[in-house]
Formats: sequence, structure tokens, C-alpha cells
Amino acid sequence: MALTNLSRSIDGLVAVVTGAGSGMGAATAKLFAEQGAHVAALDINAEAVQKVVDEITDAGKIAHCWTLDLADSEATETAIEGVAKHFGALDLLINNAGISVPTPIDHADYGHAWERSLAVLLTAHTCTIRAALPWLRESSNPRIVNIASTEGLGATKFGSPYTAAKHGVIGLTRSLAVELGDDGITVNCICPGPINTGMTAGIPNDQKQIYARRRIALKRYADPEEVAHGTLNFCLPAASFMTGVALPVDGGLTIKNA
Repeated sequence: MALTNLSRSIDGLVAVVTGAGSGMGAATAKLFAEQGAHVAALDINAEAVQKVVDEITDAGKIAHCWTLDLADSEATETAIEGVAKHFGALDLLINNAGISVPTPIDHADYGHAWERSLAVLLTAHTCTIRAALPWLRESSNPRIVNIASTEGLGATKFGSPYTAAKHGVIGLTRSLAVELGDDGITVNCICPGPINTGMTAGIPNDQKQIYARRRIALKRYADPEEVAHGTLNFCLPAASFMTGVALPVDGGLTIKNA
């Protein structure tokens, strides 16, 4: 006789992962596939996302990829519709795609950095959610997880486009958690801290180590898979009463005063 009633399995569920060609998106796609989900991997880089899908299918799991610029709302609608038709369902939506364009407010290219950052980091989330809603409303386990950042809980100089967008992701998450609660759709977000991804690859290792020792309770940067496991937890059937949460996955960055 089972001692508990709620499942911790996503086996057979259909998961959309945006920005799945690298970093946290690739780690999330692989983790979800390993856990039995059917993965729709979306990315702007056709070669990179195909490589991730090949790794998944070579391991005997199920995945298919779509290549698009998520800043293109029409392309997003087409891709999400294609996912639902290909797999026959859509249960989990992971809005992970991101860019970082550090730009001072008085820089000549600031306007472009602002528009592109908000388009990819925030507006694209609303487009995928709007496109996925018809299928999420039919799912027995509908989950939306938006990837924000600890920059959505604080700020770093020269990063106002990114920071504003990530604050917006947290606000969007909370608002939609309330709005979609009637449909039983949970909406949560992850706020990653310092992670070893392409966005941080340009930082010299010695500088990473200095920063980690000074600012992070666990004294290190995280691997992308560690963030992916936080995302997975929000998608479990057992996570049915968690919604509107902004969860830092940051090694203690946001709680460390000294």
C-alpha cells in the first residue's frame, strides 16, 4: 500500500523547453527527457539544438526540435502549434531562452539593447504562454516555469535592460499565477544566480573564484543541471499547490550579507 498520494513522475508528459540549445536550457531538456517526458526543444541555433536532441534520442528518449527566434511572435505561435500537433499534447512550458547585453544607459546602442532584451527575455514569455494555453487548459498536469534571475531580485550596473526584463518576469509570473489559477495551471519562476553557462564563459576563472568566495554562501558557481532540477521540482504532479513562487537557485547569494 502506498504511503503517499501524489506522484513525483513526469513520465509521458510533453515539455516545451525554450533556449534548449545550450546552458540551462540544454540541461533542462536532457533532465526532463531522462525523467520520461517527451521534449520539444526550441532554440534560435539550429545546429546546437539539433545536437541536444540527438543526444537525447541516442539515449533512447523522446525529443524533437524547432528552430526559431522567440522574439518573432508569429514564429512562436507556429512552433507551439507544431509541438502540440506533433506530440498530441502540451503539459509543461519552460520559458528559458535568454540573452545578456550589458549596456550603459548613455551608450549609443542602448535603445537596441533595451528592445532586444525585453523582446527575448520578457515579451517572448507572454507569446509562448498565450500560444500554449489551449493545450495547457486540457492537460491534467499544466505547469509554466519562467526562468528569471537573481537580477530580478536586485541589480548590477550597466545591466538595466536585463535587470528590468527579469523583474518583469517575476511580476508576470505572479500575475499569471493568480489569473490562471482558475484553470489549475501553476506558474512559477526560477531565479538562477551565478551559473557556468555561455553568458558567464567570458569571465576569467580567477574572477569567478574571487566573486564566489566573497558573495556566495556555497563558494562556487553552479552547473546548469543544478538549476534544471529546481525547474523539474515545479513541474512534478506533487507540486500542485505551489504557484506564484520566485525561487532563487543561487547558492545563497541573495541571503548573504557578509
